[in-house]
Amino acid sequence: MLQGRHSLNCRNLICTALLASAMVFPPQLVASEFGDAYSAYKAAVTAKDKVDTQTYALKAYELGKVKLGADSLDTAILALNAGDALIANLPEYTFDEENAAKAKKLKQQAFELYQVTLRTYRETYGEEAVELIDPLMGLSDASSKKDAREYLDDALDIAEDSDNRLLLADTQMAYFKRLVNSSYYSRKVRNYAIEAQEIYVELLPDNAMKRVLASFTVGNIRFAEKDYDEAEVLLLEVIKQFKQLDFSHPYELAAHAKLVELYELEGQSDKSTQHCIAIGTMVPWKEDIEPVPLFRKPPDYPISYVKAGKEGSTEMTFTIDKMGFVKDVVVVDLKGGSKFEKESLIALKKWRYAPKFVDGKAVEVKGLKVLLHYNLGPVR
Repeated sequence: MLQGRHSLNCRNLICTALLASAMVFPPQLVASEFGDAYSAYKAAVTAKDKVDTQTYALKAYELGKVKLGADSLDTAILALNAGDALIANLPEYTFDEENAAKAKKLKQQAFELYQVTLRTYRETYGEEAVELIDPLMGLSDASSKKDAREYLDDALDIAEDSDNRLLLADTQMAYFKRLVNSSYYSRKVRNYAIEAQEIYVELLPDNAMKRVLASFTVGNIRFAEKDYDEAEVLLLEVIKQFKQLDFSHPYELAAHAKLVELYELEGQSDKSTQHCIAIGTMVPWKEDIEPVPLFRKPPDYPISYVKAGKEGSTEMTFTIDKMGFVKDVVVVDLKGGSKFEKESLIALKKWRYAPKFVDGKAVEVKGLKVLLHYNLGPVR
């Protein structure tokens, strides 16, 4: 039987033991065109080549239907892999008509492939088998967020009835990630992430990546809910675990940045400093790009100017010191009135940056510029 779930966005909801039976490649097909396509597909996955992964996953599936039979379990696994490959190649941005049309086509194709897998899995394993979770999650990915809830609920029902608590946590976290940035995000969805993280803490070691990333997710939830004490504990634990790696992980950077924001909101600049410095050591400055503040307080719009309908702007130069603080602010251009200058100075002095490092040492950076606009709409 074929090995399944090779694709680049493999959800890995079913534990390895459940796929152990899918490891043996049919010997009679090794030299065939199908065998070549399947080998090319596995090589593309190893090389993390999304385009070739999609090409050969689809080719292996089409050839597999002929060689193995349209209703065979092996073909169902090939359909699952092909569906995952299509979803992995969805355009990152779908604002223009061309990308939107491409995404719609890929999703429809993936949806049909996941349906093939689900049908065969149901016939092979039964209606409540945990093997059904992967194609159900695939169907949720290939559907609108409104329709995705049906498949997510079915997957979660199966996971809840299983004796595998890690599988339940994986399914809950996948449910959360699918709906978190949608109008269908709810207290229930939020709780799935928190419950999943609690299971990971109970069952996985401190440095298990799944546990660390779940702690990062829940830390962000707590931060958004202004539960800063709990967010701080979780984000500090994330940083602690990532420090053991021999490379900088994006989530480590994100955790530092979130803690900078948290401490500045609480007026604890002394605590945020170490995280500004940590980011500075991890991310080299780009001389041709203006640095982005880790914490930015927008200026207040003077009430008297709002009433008078005044608009304007303030252009300032400033220095970032060795600890990421803003100092030596000078107004070089002012339009609209002196109160814009006053509010701009108050705001900019509260911003925090990652300091610049040269040869392993923090250095001051002078002559940076910022232009703050005041419009009777959102302040930029």
